[in-house]
Amino acid sequence: MWEDEAEEARRRRILWGAGTAVAVILAAGAWYAYRARLGNESSPVPAAAVPVAAPLPSPATDVPIAHPMPSAEGAGATALPALNDSDTLVLESLSGVIGAPAAAQFLVTQNLVRHIVATVDNLPRRRVAVELRPVKPTPGTPATSTQGGLVTLGEDNFARYAPLMSVVQACDMRSLAQAYQRLYPLFQQAYEDLGYPGKYFNDRLVEVIDHLLETPEVSAPIQVVQPKVFFQYADPQLEERSAGQKLLLRMGTANERIIKGKLRELRAQIVKKT
Repeated sequence: MWEDEAEEARRRRILWGAGTAVAVILAAGAWYAYRARLGNESSPVPAAAVPVAAPLPSPATDVPIAHPMPSAEGAGATALPALNDSDTLVLESLSGVIGAPAAAQFLVTQNLVRHIVATVDNLPRRRVAVELRPVKPTPGTPATSTQGGLVTLGEDNFARYAPLMSVVQACDMRSLAQAYQRLYPLFQQAYEDLGYPGKYFNDRLVEVIDHLLETPEVSAPIQVVQPKVFFQYADPQLEERSAGQKLLLRMGTANERIIKGKLRELRAQIVKKT
């Protein structure tokens, strides 16, 4: 199986056997969150309410904003909770976009903004921390097909993502962008807490969207190899790509095109037209 999914399975076995470990079971054992680590990350954040207006970088110390957001309807109408107390509001907001059943099925329920920000920031890198993903793991294990000594990603592997893709296809990007803009001060704070003081999270989000849109489309069956424990792409050029691009490749061309289309729609909604 893929390294991140295999590592996730290994962590599940360790946490379950420990019994008294710091992880708690979420979603009937589908997801484990490292409470001790998350608690350490969140503890320095003050409990004061987040400012209503999105914090902008200081012109004396920060680079100019490359992708300012358009004004959001309803933004600033009410004060937002502190970042550490924002899970209920954020889940309710996302439930209003994708529906409560889908939100319960696919989204983590703790430190959601921090998970989104950390994952977005890591998608262009080599790895994304499994325990910080905002979306619960896809059920099942990677499915492959073998023919003539060649091992490729099978159609069953792409079908594993069908429930999630149904939610993605039905998601209205304008509504999602409006929710994001209303909640933006929370995302900005989480981004600065991650180690980017004075930098603008929306710039990073647009940068990551553009990076994902550069993922190649591989029409032929994607060959994989298993030199040790984990599967890897046989093509070195594919294996060297970022975690985000390899995830799109693993989902199959049809799913990749759907996600790219939605990313283009979202990008158009979160960048102010000049």
